[in-house]
Amino acid sequence: MRIAMIGTGYVGLVSGACFSEFGTEVVCVDRDAAKIDRLQRGEIPIFEPGLDQLVAKNVEAGRLSFTTNLVEGVEGCDAVFIAVGTPSRRGDGHADLSYVFAAAEEVAQAVTRPTVLVTKSTVPVGTGRKVKEIADRVRPSGDIQVASNPEFLREGSAIEDFMRPDRVVIGSDDEAARETLQALYRPLYLNETPILFTALETAELIKYAANAFLATKITFINEIADLCEKVGADVQQVARGMGLDNRIGGKFLHAGPGYGGSCFPKDTLALVRTAQEASAPIRIVETVAEVNEARKRRMADKVIAHCGGSVDGLTIAALGLTFKPNTDDMRDAPALSIIPALQEGGAAVRAYDPEGMHEARKLLDGVTWCGDAYEAIEGADCLVLITEWNVFRNLDLDRVKALMKAPRMVDLRNVYRPEAMAEEGIDYVSVGRAGRPVGA
Repeated sequence: MRIAMIGTGYVGLVSGACFSEFGTEVVCVDRDAAKIDRLQRGEIPIFEPGLDQLVAKNVEAGRLSFTTNLVEGVEGCDAVFIAVGTPSRRGDGHADLSYVFAAAEEVAQAVTRPTVLVTKSTVPVGTGRKVKEIADRVRPSGDIQVASNPEFLREGSAIEDFMRPDRVVIGSDDEAARETLQALYRPLYLNETPILFTALETAELIKYAANAFLATKITFINEIADLCEKVGADVQQVARGMGLDNRIGGKFLHAGPGYGGSCFPKDTLALVRTAQEASAPIRIVETVAEVNEARKRRMADKVIAHCGGSVDGLTIAALGLTFKPNTDDMRDAPALSIIPALQEGGAAVRAYDPEGMHEARKLLDGVTWCGDAYEAIEGADCLVLITEWNVFRNLDLDRVKALMKAPRMVDLRNVYRPEAMAEEGIDYVSVGRAGRPVGA
């Protein structure tokens, strides 16, 4: 089979590379000539573990290629995937579908044979019908079938998620489209991956509903963490006790500074807007979005409180800037709320992240960028662990204490144990866990 992937962002590039690993001929198309030039030189524009090797292997094998020419890219394709961005629209929070619709029109104009046009981008309910209208208007012959195939890739483990998914969702009313996509996903079917066939609208809503539910779990345990701090309970033990119930499960029950990234913030907001327009408001998700944004700001207050109520004139070391480990993605990262709030309070911020520094520089002003964790810690009055990269999980605490002006730490990811930190003589607080005074 031959397919085209329109868009070489996170979803398009990972999906294209993985499909090519299955033996499919894949052409990735993007208007950004600089990005395509980099990819053709073997440079990967995003950080995702293992992606550089996967791309190089399949380019060398002749199964994966890159172009800016959409007409050439879609020629002879059995299916064309739209994997362009759907950012939140300024002003109303709806997903901006202009890139999706523009891509659909260009593809419909370019294809010369019966083709399945697949929406891979995360789009609100009803988008597939509009894509079908565009395809039928441009090509009244009706030889373009439309399908929805939402992605469920976690940044940092996207290749594993694609190769061994929990499920594949295919939404289409056209039997030929279903057969084409089933053949494309046949390698996964042989591994007994469930393939769920639905209507277009159902597939679109599955993606939003799944992300909103996971965001709700995160927000729920974060609020439980606040309660734990007030009553002297341990949120990690609470989460474990909850997670052992098979009806609940332990995933996404990790208290922290709030969710970020490319999916949860914009998808929860888009679902809220869709539900409001349909006169079926989802109050839980509305609250989740509001609580999560407020939480990010409150984490700066937590740092200020641990510093005695003021950070004016203090130096704060910030470790971890991306919204999660194993990615360079800074979109809606808690650090983008926490660091400016500390700066507004008069703090000087020294920061380090293993992969996110390049993107962070574009978004954060007045920060001193450091070459490693210990350079950031040197001379700091307080250390704030924002993102739990593995390199931060086993810091040399004697060295940390020697480098800092005061041995003070705020752990927003609960990486360290309060008892151990007290024994080390570090004034330590975390999220949802009662600390133990130094020397107690």
